Amino acid sequence: MTRQVLRGLGDSLAIAAGYVPVAFSFGLTAVQMGLGAPWAVAISAIVFAGAGQFVLVSLLAAGGWPLTVVPTIWLLNARHLLYGRVVAEQLAQARPARVRPALAFGLTDEVFACAAARLPTLAPEQRAGWLAGLQAGAYGAWIAGTWLGAETGAQLVDRIPLLQEALQFVLPALFLSLLLQMGVHGRGRALWGAAGVTLLGLALGPAHVAIPAGMLAGAALQLLQAHVDEDGDDE
Repeated sequence: MTRQVLRGLGDSLAIAAGYVPVAFSFGLTAVQMGLGAPWAVAISAIVFAGAGQFVLVSLLAAGGWPLTVVPTIWLLNARHLLYGRVVAEQLAQARPARVRPALAFGLTDEVFACAAARLPTLAPEQRAGWLAGLQAGAYGAWIAGTWLGAETGAQLVDRIPLLQEALQFVLPALFLSLLLQMGVHGRGRALWGAAGVTLLGLALGPAHVAIPAGMLAGAALQLLQAHVDEDGDDE
């Protein structure tokens, strides 16, 4: 188990490299909106959902009510219901069984993309340990980046004005690279569906709604394709 955790930590370096600047941007944004550094770090530690955290602090800064903020964040992260099902199938033989719910907390978009490609190549008894290490590395990087952004972000942006704009491109670039690592064979329908829904959403509404909707559509189409393939194999 320890060896697999260490392997997962090693594999998390690519995710961590992308998470630190994005979390840095979140820490900076939270402080600029009036939240202190401890609050910014606490949100990252408890919520641990990149886009959801940016939306959360925006709504709080705008005076949003909890009855509207909570459903909005839940809807934004509803795609994790599909992520969880896919990963749960790979962890069906994990022992003890109680580790599976614990691993649900660290399941982010980038962790899921990496896990979806790697878990099937591991022996069933190795998967939980590897995933725990992957999530620990990503989580630690997210917390560290948030703290750095909250404590030092304002000073760095004053010195390098283009820094804040550049940080916005890090996470999309990271996710694209992970997607390419997974390969596109057999996923064309899901990719086109995700792209179509995202573009339509961008034309009709804000990006923070369009992008999760596209991801949700792509995941649903891929699950549907998987069921169709399974039915074909059974016949």
